[in-house]
Amino acid sequence: MSPIQRLRPEGLVVSPAFSHVAVVPPGATTIYVGGQNAVDADGSLVGPGDAAVQSARALENVKTALAAAGASLGDVVQWTVLFVDGADIAAGYRAIAGELASDEPALVTAALVAGLGVPGALVEISAVAAVLA
Repeated sequence: MSPIQRLRPEGLVVSPAFSHVAVVPPGATTIYVGGQNAVDADGSLVGPGDAAVQSARALENVKTALAAAGASLGDVVQWTVLFVDGADIAAGYRAIAGELASDEPALVTAALVAGLGVPGALVEISAVAAVLA
C-alpha cells in the first residue's frame, strides 16, 4: 500500500506548520476524533483561563482517543483547532507546537469562535487520522 501523502503544492504558501493536501490510499483505516476540550476524566475543566494549559490538555485527550483506535499523532491527516475569541492563541499554539511538528505536517483548519460547549473552555481540538493496514 502506498504511504499517506501530505503535499505542499508549488504556488501555495510554504509553511513548516501545515500542508495543503493529504492523499490517503485505498485500504487505509480512517479515524475521526471529535472535538476535545481541556477536561479531565471526570469532565472537570483543566486550566481555567489559561489557553496554554487548556491546549496541552486538549491535545492529551486527542492522543488518548487516537491510542484507543490504534493511532498516534503521526497518523493525523487533518487538525481542526477552535479558539474562543479573546483567548491567547499564541500561547495555546506554543503549548502544542512541539508535539505537532513534522517534516510532513498535517493539514490544519483553525478558527475563532464565540464559545464552546464546555463552559470556560478556550480551545477545542479535533482530528482525522489514517492508519495504513
